[in-house]
Amino acid sequence: MKTVLIALYLARFAAVCLLRYLNLSHLKRHGTTVPAAFAGTVDTEALTKASRYTFEVSRVALWESVYDGILLIAFLFTPLLPRYDAWIGSLTGSFVLQGLLFLLLLTWAESVMEIPFNLYSTFRVEKRYGFNTTSPGLWLSDLLKSTLVSSALLALLASAALLLVRHSPQLWWLWVWAFFALFSITMMYLSPVLIEPLFSKFEPLGDPELEGEIQQMLAKAGLKVKGVQKMDASKRSLHSNAYFTGIGRVKRIVLFDTLINQMERQELLAILAHEAGHWKLGHIRKRLVLTELAALLVSYLVYRLLGSGLVPGLFGLDEASFVAQVVLVSFLGSLALFPLTPLSSWLSRRDEWEADRFAAEVCGTPRALASALVKLSRDNLSNLHPHPVYAAFYYSHPPVVDRVARLLEYGDGR
Repeated sequence: MKTVLIALYLARFAAVCLLRYLNLSHLKRHGTTVPAAFAGTVDTEALTKASRYTFEVSRVALWESVYDGILLIAFLFTPLLPRYDAWIGSLTGSFVLQGLLFLLLLTWAESVMEIPFNLYSTFRVEKRYGFNTTSPGLWLSDLLKSTLVSSALLALLASAALLLVRHSPQLWWLWVWAFFALFSITMMYLSPVLIEPLFSKFEPLGDPELEGEIQQMLAKAGLKVKGVQKMDASKRSLHSNAYFTGIGRVKRIVLFDTLINQMERQELLAILAHEAGHWKLGHIRKRLVLTELAALLVSYLVYRLLGSGLVPGLFGLDEASFVAQVVLVSFLGSLALFPLTPLSSWLSRRDEWEADRFAAEVCGTPRALASALVKLSRDNLSNLHPHPVYAAFYYSHPPVVDRVARLLEYGDGR
């Protein structure tokens, strides 16, 4: 069975490589063709640069995938896993502490091994194309802070989950799911005020007129937020974005300072109207409910699979600790869920189409959002010519050329 699992993993990897090949081949053939709606804003030179950027990012991602795959297979299908599991077991007899050490040390090792790719992407690829503004000191600070935060959260989640497993052997799957769900909702409240400020500086827009227009637009959309803030994104990258964060009373809008510098006022309002559409149309609530229902099902299936005693044998092992079996089951889950990726992407794209339409109706000028999308594509060196199959499989947003075309149709009244 171990050979079958390795074959399935390699087949999945081959499928990923094929999709990437299709995408890059399509870009190579069509990458210098300027879409009609982009003429005057994007030229052939800009498209050529965007194509080179896409190729470089994809090449780094490919090598990283190969690297990760080799490490994963080596860990799961050689004596490394049982030896690591036995070593952790020799350190302590505590069920909870064993699981915690197993996950923390494994996570730290993974983070260290990813550093070369992170450094290359940040200080070579992103710098070469004019995006990176991160200093080595800031990069190191971000790495240390993110490691501390993620380790603290992992320790909390893992310890609580393992305690529930220990004290409720028959129903732990339900209690763990409930705890994780409650934790996710709690973090939606806490992250904007406790975690996000650790990495970025948030301040008022400093433009009362713009903030007033934003609040007026949100009121028209039937939404209230605590505030509109500007984030100092430019100290790390010149990529631009905007997002809603938080929930309930801590819900707020965050604009990258790079976005404010790139966009006209009506374009900014259109982007925010799109984000507001996700809230107003219930996309975030529906995704949360769907995610938690799926998590409940997965939690029960994991419980049944672990209880069957079959997991170690599938990987050619005589025995494995509880947390080691959880890691093995997560590998099986990644194989099983891969074919569902297009469905998840389609659901996300459907929400994006609806949010685009909502923004067009709220702003009364679909062309403002279309113009903003064109600028975002140009300034972020987006691929304007993804292969349709690749986009259908992976894209959480519709291809930008299609989005712009449909928005312009709204503007023409069709």
